[in-house]
Amino acid sequence: MNFIPERMAPLKARRMGIDTHHEPTLYLRAESPVCRSEGFESLSRILASSDGDKSIVASLNIITSDLIADDEVGFSEAAWRRLGIEPDAPVWLSHPKPVQSLSHVRSKVYGHTLNQDQFREIISDIIAGQYAEVHLAAFITACGDEKLSDEEITALTQAMVESGSRIDWQIPVVLDKHCVGGLPGNRTTPIVISILTACGITIPKTSSRAITSPAGTADTMETLTEVSLSLEEMRQVVNDVGGCLAWGGSVKLSPADDLIIQVERALDIDSEGQLIASVLSKKIAAGATHVLIDIPVGPTAKVRSQQAAEKLATSFRTVAEQLNLKCRVLFTDGSQPVGRGIGPALEARDILAVLQNHPDAPSDLRERAAVIAGEMLEMVQEIGKGEGVKIAMKMLESGAAWNKFMAICAAQGGMKTPPIAPYRFALISKHPGYVSNIDNRKLSKVAKLAGAPADPAAGVEMHVHLQQEVTAGTALLTIHAESVGELNYAVDYLNEHQDIVTLSHKSL
Repeated sequence: MNFIPERMAPLKARRMGIDTHHEPTLYLRAESPVCRSEGFESLSRILASSDGDKSIVASLNIITSDLIADDEVGFSEAAWRRLGIEPDAPVWLSHPKPVQSLSHVRSKVYGHTLNQDQFREIISDIIAGQYAEVHLAAFITACGDEKLSDEEITALTQAMVESGSRIDWQIPVVLDKHCVGGLPGNRTTPIVISILTACGITIPKTSSRAITSPAGTADTMETLTEVSLSLEEMRQVVNDVGGCLAWGGSVKLSPADDLIIQVERALDIDSEGQLIASVLSKKIAAGATHVLIDIPVGPTAKVRSQQAAEKLATSFRTVAEQLNLKCRVLFTDGSQPVGRGIGPALEARDILAVLQNHPDAPSDLRERAAVIAGEMLEMVQEIGKGEGVKIAMKMLESGAAWNKFMAICAAQGGMKTPPIAPYRFALISKHPGYVSNIDNRKLSKVAKLAGAPADPAAGVEMHVHLQQEVTAGTALLTIHAESVGELNYAVDYLNEHQDIVTLSHKSL
């Protein structure tokens, strides 16, 4: 006769109102009978089940005060949303099954090569909520620092594509682009998409939020229009106007990537192998047939040397080819910021100035966007070398790109006015000279300390560029912040790092 253990009595669900970011967390009193009988400890992974076969795996925190009762289980906001229950609903707690794919993560930690099935198991468990953030952090670091071969990157990319939705636009050419980042203010994407859709090309653009930068394209576009589109809303916008500028996380095209990015952002890590898998999985899932990769190269950009850029480009091309995606790589100048604004709203104002043909619009942003759009046109149209940039400039000068941008914003919910920060501080040159160096990384740090991208109006406004001659008393940059405290953080860092903008006595 088999012995069937009696199921423990349920606990009552209590919403604690605690923000644990994306990590589902549960709370039990140390004296709880369930805590004692099951041998739960703080940071244990536990399975919480409710009526209707709903369940989640969460991390446990133990409470020694009277914050909750012995017969209650507390839920963080992330856990409450994921389980989707009502207050006082019955909840049963138990030990979850072991996560077998963690053995693959441990294998990678020790330098072993993973195959397609192993990556598929890891990604599947990540999507199912089996990984705590500490497990995700282990996976990210195990795959960082060039520890993934091109074959592994291909396998990881394929696993990430399979984990979410995928769109088939039923047309032979769907263009997309991505910049690997590391260059403050380089917000060409909204301009490029406006140019290309004005040329009649379909571009269902999904963009990311910032990982290690002061703003991602989605952060910037969110100050101008709605970007959190559902998959069906995205389809409708593209069908109506030929393109969109949506946040990739809202359409769940590569949901594992979105979970990984959340931890990468906390770690301030954006490793090359996972960068390639992240970018290409989103492009393939969004139905792209052709993609252009923009790699800025500069001493303080993310990619610092031409040799490193060539290596990264080779991996992009190799993985794309294995996945039947046509890929072109463009190396661009990464020696200094692009445009004037660094931060969501400030970058949005640059975009509007370029599209509206304002006489004081940043010419470097305009020209860079036209070059990228031109390269993309030459990928899919039978035109000569150099003809693409001429067509792109014509779309800007004629107002066709601006009209298309307005149509995209209208289709996504209407256009908004970017906010303006109430607090500012200007860095003034103490002596005349020439701008000989701008440190992109430290400049991005200033913008983030000022509050970007969480505070959309925060960031840095650049007033100078390399080789520009300045006089004593010239404003070199202005910090924008939404609070006095964050302005002070940024100013303190700026004062401690006088080499962010370097002046020399001679032009180089």
